[in-house]
Amino acid sequence: MPIEGKVTLLGEMERELSDKLTAADIATVLSVLSDKLSPYHVELVDNSEADCDDLLDAYLSALSVEGRSEKTIEHYKYVIGKLYVAVKTPTRKMTVYHIRRFLADEKARGISDRTLDGFRQVFSAYFNWLMREGLIDANPCANLGAIKYTKKQKDLYSDVDIERLKFGCKTLRDRTIVCFLKSTGCRISEMTQLNRDDIDMKSLECKVLGKGDKERTVFIDQVTAATLQAYLDSRTDSSPALFVGKGTDRMKPGGVRRMLRDLGTRTHVTHVHPHKFRRTTATNLIRRGMPVQEVAAILGHDKLDTTMQYVVLDKTDIKSAYRKYA
Repeated sequence: MPIEGKVTLLGEMERELSDKLTAADIATVLSVLSDKLSPYHVELVDNSEADCDDLLDAYLSALSVEGRSEKTIEHYKYVIGKLYVAVKTPTRKMTVYHIRRFLADEKARGISDRTLDGFRQVFSAYFNWLMREGLIDANPCANLGAIKYTKKQKDLYSDVDIERLKFGCKTLRDRTIVCFLKSTGCRISEMTQLNRDDIDMKSLECKVLGKGDKERTVFIDQVTAATLQAYLDSRTDSSPALFVGKGTDRMKPGGVRRMLRDLGTRTHVTHVHPHKFRRTTATNLIRRGMPVQEVAAILGHDKLDTTMQYVVLDKTDIKSAYRKYA
């Protein structure tokens, strides 16, 4: 420790101990401490810079006020927390080099470029917000470019896949779930939150609560309505839940995922998971001529770019559209 810093520290300790020990005792304590510190180089920490937790808490609170979902907030907290733990640098002293080093270390650990770019987007959102709020003087992400990654074309369920899944179901409940996901394009969390009285069989529609507690209307086709009615008529429980698991317990997303995974194994349909139904529904609606704005409303997307990421158009679709409009 520099002499000036050492004297400052000892002076602070003397003031702290003045009302607890006699002058002689204080002198003894400071003398021993001075001798013990002499071999070491110790620097005083500027506590004004130890603000990363407060700034992160402020950002997460802002996300909550803006109506972001709890899952989104937890994801941001996890990713930004990883950065702080790795670089061990206060927010106001963080530079683009700290962030690049973190991303490079994550890449060396085997993290995919797609995931790394997701991290980058979280960091950019965080530091952009701090900059707008006047909480930092420089944005370390200002010169942080996007991370390129190979965009693989997502696969869809074919009509044959859907039929194989439906006929491979062991129970009427499972078959109803397959039909419901394919018809509505709902997120799995939205579907499992539904109650029986949320379904309007006359209008063939229902209200779902999506991300950010945003309510929207989704629609079911007549085949799904008939299958759903048969399932509800077969139940003897009094649970309000639209889909139940064991006994009268509301079915949880994890239970649906396990059921679909087992169903895919039995029917030899590859990559069976809930989000694939959502992507298939969006693509089929676009292929049949529904405007992308209306598809976005059904899926619960605020941005059309998000909806288009769900749509999978092959060469035949593009060629057909070209012949039609060229």
